[in-house]
Amino acid sequence: MTTHTALIVDDEPDIRDLLEITLTRMGIKTLTAPDITSARQLLEEHRPHLCLTDMNLPDGNGIDLVHWIQQHTPCTPVAVITAYGNMDTAIESLKAGAFDFVSKPVELPRLRELVNSALKLSEPKPESDDAAPDEPGLLLGKSAEIKRLRTQVRKLARSQAPVFISGESGSGKELVARMIHLQGPRREGPFIAVNCGAIPSELMESEFFGHKKGSFTGAVDNKDGLFRTADGGTLFLDEVADLPIAMQVKLLRAIQEKAVRPVGDTREIPVDIRVLSATHKNLPELVQEGTFRQDLFYRINVIELAVPPLRERPDDIALLANHILERIAREYECEPATLTPDAIERLKDYDFPGNVRELENILERAFTLCDNDRIGASDLHLGNAPTPPGLGGVATREITRNVEQADVPDGEIDLEGYLETIERQAIEKALEATRWNKTAAAKRLGISFRALRYRLKKLGME
Repeated sequence: MTTHTALIVDDEPDIRDLLEITLTRMGIKTLTAPDITSARQLLEEHRPHLCLTDMNLPDGNGIDLVHWIQQHTPCTPVAVITAYGNMDTAIESLKAGAFDFVSKPVELPRLRELVNSALKLSEPKPESDDAAPDEPGLLLGKSAEIKRLRTQVRKLARSQAPVFISGESGSGKELVARMIHLQGPRREGPFIAVNCGAIPSELMESEFFGHKKGSFTGAVDNKDGLFRTADGGTLFLDEVADLPIAMQVKLLRAIQEKAVRPVGDTREIPVDIRVLSATHKNLPELVQEGTFRQDLFYRINVIELAVPPLRERPDDIALLANHILERIAREYECEPATLTPDAIERLKDYDFPGNVRELENILERAFTLCDNDRIGASDLHLGNAPTPPGLGGVATREITRNVEQADVPDGEIDLEGYLETIERQAIEKALEATRWNKTAAAKRLGISFRALRYRLKKLGME
């Protein structure tokens, strides 16, 4: 069993003694230093697994030591002890490369959480953590842009600093957030992603912070909320720019105090989470317009990570496309399709306003329409009105006839569900007419066997 070592840097003997006793009880060997000079010497000699440093020291400040550690012993996570309520200093230390911070007077439960998280950085990672998730990966690629992004993600994963992920819609901001989580010390905890624009404003406080039973009409049970669900892990706030001003104030307090107050409760409950956020909107511009609070912006934007759009890395498109096609083939239990050279060139020339998400949609449509497992440039339908995925020929005429004969419901309708119902009816008729021979039914519908299998799985008709 590895014995962990921690370096405590503080010019106050009482603080050093308190921290030393706490860490010793956790089974951690401690080294102490009263100033930066002796701390550097101990860091070079012992290479401790963790460093805790006060901000004000006789021969400099804690941020100077953070910079020195980043240059000389970057594998040693360092946490800064700041004065109570001095959030500006805490943010400055995080930007300098500190793993985390703790405020005076030091709360021992918070200190233990911080130490345990820091020590996980020195543990060997399982091999699976270096691999990308199964979904199509923005982090797949060999371009300089994606290599730089992967390097930044690995570096940011070692910190607890809030990260703001900027990038266009569909570029893969959530995947980047997930990779930061998976490569960091919180990887064994939950990763909770929430679209801030999808929560009704009247339910937002309850969704984020939870509620007590009976606190409002409909609160029939206690609810933890997203912050407490993410305890010990990472909370990813997607489209954070869509938060109303009133909620921004409450979110700022929850992040700063590391505690939440459920609706209807009188006490705050501590939470240990890392906050990552993202939006495709221009947050600095929204701050100038007054629709996004400046103090919250500075709190979540300690470190900004820009995700490049797909059009800036065309050399990665072939690798991404093959990965997506393999996933589609597994999902629909078909042989994988391949792209012809002219199809790859057509994709490279395309602008991709919808980025990776649009590439997925294009390939899923082409997968159902291509012949002989080969996707040509014409199958991509770029620049043309998209063909409904998987159906054409006789099937299109059948659906058109059904639409003309059907009674369209009055008032608001679920158009997608309505069209799926008609499509389902057309497929059922073809299967019944061919005595459920899928090959013959596909021919009758004027589509490939692959396209029929795709539609059967998509519509849940297998």
